[in-house]
Amino acid sequence: MASLQVGTGRGVGCCFGPLDGRRQERRAMAALRPPRAGAGAKVAEGDKVRLGESSVAVSKLGIGAWSWGDTTYWNDSEWDDRRLKEAKAAFDASIDSGMTFFDTAEVYGTALMGAVNSESLLGDFIRERQQKGAVEVTVATKFAALPWRFGRGSVLSALKKSLERLGLPSVELYQLHWPGLWGNEGYLDGLADAYEQGLVKAVGVSNYNEKRLRDAHARLKKRGVPLAVNQVNYSLIYRTPEENGVKAACDELGVTLIAYSPIAQGVLSGKYTPENPPTGPRGNTYTPEFLTKLQPLMNRIKEIGVSYGKNPTQVSLNWLTCQGNVVPIPGAKNAGQAMEFAGALGWSLAADEVEELRTLAREIKGIKMPIEES
Repeated sequence: MASLQVGTGRGVGCCFGPLDGRRQERRAMAALRPPRAGAGAKVAEGDKVRLGESSVAVSKLGIGAWSWGDTTYWNDSEWDDRRLKEAKAAFDASIDSGMTFFDTAEVYGTALMGAVNSESLLGDFIRERQQKGAVEVTVATKFAALPWRFGRGSVLSALKKSLERLGLPSVELYQLHWPGLWGNEGYLDGLADAYEQGLVKAVGVSNYNEKRLRDAHARLKKRGVPLAVNQVNYSLIYRTPEENGVKAACDELGVTLIAYSPIAQGVLSGKYTPENPPTGPRGNTYTPEFLTKLQPLMNRIKEIGVSYGKNPTQVSLNWLTCQGNVVPIPGAKNAGQAMEFAGALGWSLAADEVEELRTLAREIKGIKMPIEES
């Protein structure tokens, strides 16, 4: 399914600022050529990439469903009919724009404070859409490595409950959401069991550091099961996967890196400033002081975006796709966000722009995600 380019993009000849001729030519070529797959990513039919060495091919940009139904981190601690309708519209707009890969988890929207389970919502959205005609959807969900869960059987039991909530006989991708305090070998065996039983088409891990990633790859390989993905926090201002060996190991092993929080929970959209920081839990990380340090990078992102007819969100997502072997999964709360994300597809930043933004981003310090050090 071809991805629809949405946004403020115009023809190549009319979207340049006052640039010199050679740089203008490079940008024209970058805007015209198709996005490169990069090391480790395998382009399948149309605008899709294969997840690792598995049989599953997904859209080059997926949609994260963490916020759907959530009341603990997103949605100002409230889930209501308006937010439900907006989430459904986000799903439909994503499908219409060619983004058919959705990532959820059993712990998204757990039954606290009026929350609704994200898996249940996604399943409802799929069924409602199917009533209008055939629809292609690729679903990924995740197993929570809770301390009281032991052994491979706990993985199969949790997966079957997820399938019940989704209303599906199987899913394309099942991941371990984070490393357990113990029992990780049993969890990996459970993934392999699910794969062999046909309940999932591919398996992966999430928030795994390099050593855990390599160990998981080796254990699954003994069962003849490819480790398809490692889902980690990765964005222009959080490049820990580049620094701790995870990105390089993914490329080496043929494991696709799925990037969650690819626009840093909205911070790279440019909507937040030192005078207007995000509210809720995000405000503890993205403080006015942090946002002040971020401004030089944001200004350059905006300048580059103008030359392509793109906004900061689209530039930041495209920067990730330019790394190769990366599938970003930004979270869409409404149709407008989904259509905005689709504008990150169908074009590519020039190589010097990719490196310039990385250099500027090195000046940004202060984000810590201790789960990846476990």
